[in-house]
Amino acid sequence: MTSDSPSTPQSALGRRTVLGAAAAVPVLAGLPGTASAAPAARRKPRRLRGGGDLGPNVIVFDPSTPGIQARLDEVFARQESDQFGPGRYQFLFKPGTYHGLNARIGFYTSVSGLGLSPDDTTLHGDVTVDAGWFGGNATQNFWRSAENLALVPVSGTNRWAVAQAAPFRRMHVRGGLDLAPSGYGWASGGYIADSRIDGTVGPYSQQQWYTRDSSVGGWTNAVWNMVFSGVEGAPAQSFPNPPYTTLDTTPLSREKPFLHLDGDRYRVFLPALRTGARGVTWGNGTPRGTSLPLDRFYVARPGDSAATLNQALDQGLNLLLTPGVYRVDQPVRVNRPNTVVLGLGYATLVPDNGATALKVADVDGVRLAGFLIDAGPVNSPVLLEIGPRGASRDHAANPITVQDVFIRIGGAGPGKATTSMVVNARHTIVDHTWVWRADHGDGVGWETNRCDYGVVVNGHDVLATGLFVEHFNKYDVQWNGERGRTVFFQNEKAYDAPNQAAVQNGSLKGYAAYKVGDHVTTHEGWGMGSYCYYNVDPTIVQHHGFAAPNRPGVRFHHLLVVSLSGHGQYECVINDTGAPTSGTNTVPSTVVSYP
Repeated sequence: MTSDSPSTPQSALGRRTVLGAAAAVPVLAGLPGTASAAPAARRKPRRLRGGGDLGPNVIVFDPSTPGIQARLDEVFARQESDQFGPGRYQFLFKPGTYHGLNARIGFYTSVSGLGLSPDDTTLHGDVTVDAGWFGGNATQNFWRSAENLALVPVSGTNRWAVAQAAPFRRMHVRGGLDLAPSGYGWASGGYIADSRIDGTVGPYSQQQWYTRDSSVGGWTNAVWNMVFSGVEGAPAQSFPNPPYTTLDTTPLSREKPFLHLDGDRYRVFLPALRTGARGVTWGNGTPRGTSLPLDRFYVARPGDSAATLNQALDQGLNLLLTPGVYRVDQPVRVNRPNTVVLGLGYATLVPDNGATALKVADVDGVRLAGFLIDAGPVNSPVLLEIGPRGASRDHAANPITVQDVFIRIGGAGPGKATTSMVVNARHTIVDHTWVWRADHGDGVGWETNRCDYGVVVNGHDVLATGLFVEHFNKYDVQWNGERGRTVFFQNEKAYDAPNQAAVQNGSLKGYAAYKVGDHVTTHEGWGMGSYCYYNVDPTIVQHHGFAAPNRPGVRFHHLLVVSLSGHGQYECVINDTGAPTSGTNTVPSTVVSYP
């Protein structure tokens, strides 16, 4: 069927009005969540034609909407400390100017503008993340995001005190940006991309941060690992003192897809691929890329089955996952080139019965963005598979991109997998992911939420920009493909290893955080850190954080390992190179270049 022809004539269906938008927008009745909705397994995939209802947890404002602050506060009160709850929310601000708002952003909450440029949607106010719920400690401020807005902070500086899985994308801060919580308690972030901060960025207590293809008015300090690629105004390279790693450009990048409005109709913009990228993609006229109408998407709702999602994909539709939790008993299969799977408000896939949550074929141009995969209680061999085993097609001109796709094993309840993410497809770009075997929450224990491998890369020519992988039972990252590149890596080894024997890797003490296959001849990494905090048995020794073949084509720049308060120690940084950590001093041991 064509994009203009719904499967059932409109005259045969009722109509209802969207609530929560500034203007009433007619949409077809019979959608999930309405009294007339059919069971998910029997529903035919639907298309939303132009503007439409994105579900009860997508909350749309325009400048004339009454009670915006009250609605923001209501969701924040629900989500501020609900770290492992089911709530998922997306705020969308239509283009225009808003005054006097403080959008405090809690767990599983995303806030975005609906213009083609951040400057189309200006908030005279703040989009705030702080850590009052956790005693001023921001190290658990996960799973929230801000995108495509211009901010004029009330005090001149906006506060975004976050940890992992909290991207700040396509933002224009007409002032400064503070990345630490009030009182400058601990913080462990974070990620900025395609953003302009007119004033100074103050990371203060942030242990590490990655900023890509952006512009900053200044940067004040660094703790362990601050990495910049393609950032105008970035500090000069000076690792390890201060620990700045600065690349003039990003080798390859393509920004995340985003919703925008064309009149009163939603569309999804797909930014173009850039080589040797530097600075933001917006601000100089219409951004490069293409825009798809929403009737090219199946607008999914929680309760939709994997069979329903796959039927939509088989019909040639893309997927827009509205906020909520989706249980899938078989893989969501992306087989068509250039398919987009875009999540709103941390939409979450949970595989049942040991299924893989999502599989991508060996095809060009697939874009996965903005969702969470949460392991189920039955062990899944793999949670996310990018390309089948043996994938070999050349995707250099139109790579698969994986952006703000986060994976969690345990925390919200028992979950297990053997490997979290496998990348088999060549030329894939993994741009900001946090792959996390939970160290706290429900269903946590060395065997309870076991997952041996975080990310395994078998494909050649894969690029990772902003790679956060933590706490796996064996290798956190195992890279087998040729010509791989990683710009920024953050890792903690598993806290809960019961003893030295549990992590023994043949004759080696412990599994490296980042392992390059012994056969690999070409690989490169910049700005990479691994930390240990063996709190169950602080006597555990980790031989090294990084392991790689000693060949001229395998190169690393700016590596560090840290023993947190002396809970475990590293003997070396990479292979047998680099000074050991020692005592209870949380001081990095560094290697500037290897070999």
